Amino acid sequence: MADTLLRVRDLHVAYGKVEALSGIDIEVSEGRIATVIGPNGAGKTTMLSALIGLLPSSGSIEFEAVACRGASVERRVGMGMNLVPEKRELFGEMSVQDNLLLGGFDRWRRRDRAVAETLEEIYALFPRLRDRRDQLAGTLSGGERQMLALGRALMAKPRLLMLDEPSLGLAPLIVREIFRIIATLRDRGVSILLVEQNARAALAVADTAYVLENGQVTLQGDAKDLAHDPRVIEVYLGLAGKHQDRLAA
Repeated sequence: MADTLLRVRDLHVAYGKVEALSGIDIEVSEGRIATVIGPNGAGKTTMLSALIGLLPSSGSIEFEAVACRGASVERRVGMGMNLVPEKRELFGEMSVQDNLLLGGFDRWRRRDRAVAETLEEIYALFPRLRDRRDQLAGTLSGGERQMLALGRALMAKPRLLMLDEPSLGLAPLIVREIFRIIATLRDRGVSILLVEQNARAALAVADTAYVLENGQVTLQGDAKDLAHDPRVIEVYLGLAGKHQDRLAA
C-alpha cells in the first residue's frame, strides 16, 4: 500500500462570514492521482488555494507527515508542493524557455546543477515546447499554454503536483493529450491532486476520487467505483456524458 503524501483533516476556509469549505478531509498517496470533482462554486479552487498557502485556513494540512498549514507559499513549494492554477498565470512577454527556467529558479538559487537536465526532460515530455522555446508565451495556443504551465511547475521537481481544471477551454484532442501526460507523470512517480469539471476524464485517469459539493465532501472512494456510482452517473456523467466521452476517449 502506498504511503500517504498529503493528509488534510477538517479543513475550513471562509470568505468573511461565508464558509467556503466545511471540514474537508482528503488524502493523496505517493505516486497516485487523487481527483476532486464537483460543480462550479463547490469550493475546488478554494481548496487548492488553501493547500498551497494562498488562502488562510483552519484544520490540519500535513505533507510527508509535516504540518505545513502555517507555512508560506515559498516554503510549501520548497517542501515539494506545486500548483498549476486554472488561469495558468504565465509571463506572456517572456519566452517559453524563460518561463520554464523561472519554474526552476528556487533550485537554481540553491545551486542545483540538475536544472538543465530537468529542462531537457520537460522538452522531451513536451516536444512542442522545444519547437517554440524562443517564442513568447503570450502567442501560444491554449493547449500549448497548458503544457507550458505544467512544464514550468515540473521544473521545480515537485513531489505533489496540484492541477486546477487542466482541461478548461481546450479542444477535445488537446484534452486527451493533457490527460495522457497526467497519467505519464503518475507513472514517473509524481503524485497528483487533480481538480476537474470533466468528471468522466478525471475518474478514468485517477486512482481515488472525491466529490465536493457546497464546500463539503459528499462522496469518496476508488475512482473506478465512483465512476459506476448511480448518483455520480446521474449528476456528473449523465446529460454531459456523450460530450465527456469524447474528451475522455
